[in-house]
Amino acid sequence: MCNWPGCEEAGEFRAPGGRMPGFDGPGDYRWFCLDHVREFNSGYDYFDGMSAEEIFRAQSPLHGWEAQSRAFRPDAGVDGTPRWADFADPLEAISGRAKAHMRQRQADMKPENARFNPEERRALGVLGLDGDIDSKTLRLRYTRLLRQYHPDHNGGDHSRALRLQGVVEAYQLLRKSPALA
Repeated sequence: MCNWPGCEEAGEFRAPGGRMPGFDGPGDYRWFCLDHVREFNSGYDYFDGMSAEEIFRAQSPLHGWEAQSRAFRPDAGVDGTPRWADFADPLEAISGRAKAHMRQRQADMKPENARFNPEERRALGVLGLDGDIDSKTLRLRYTRLLRQYHPDHNGGDHSRALRLQGVVEAYQLLRKSPALA
């Protein structure tokens, strides 16, 4: 039946309801007959209540496509992409990623790692440390890895720049951790 008050015709045409689509589901819909859906549509304003910036963003052709789905990200939520040139067989690269993921999961289960949140545990993995560390051990490991990966200590070789960046980011996160206070 048509949702228009007092209408007895069949509701064949869907229109937005009171609750818009969002995180918690597709939203509500109303069903109207042809005459009432036309009347509803003539007064409907999708942008009602939005700021100018929100309207501009909603009209962008890229709206809703800013973030990649986890399955289609290069790392697929596991770790960094493998350097394919380092492997003769692609299955070795895939196996290496899976083994690294399992090692990380096992490290997360250790009791000494429980005081760190998951992001901090990943940072510990980047630095090659366990959860039973103090701030002095963290600083020593950071200094050693800086010397190992920095181009100034490797004759200007920038091939390890991404690894160096990961080490710096991991250290910055861990040095502020309340678990090391």
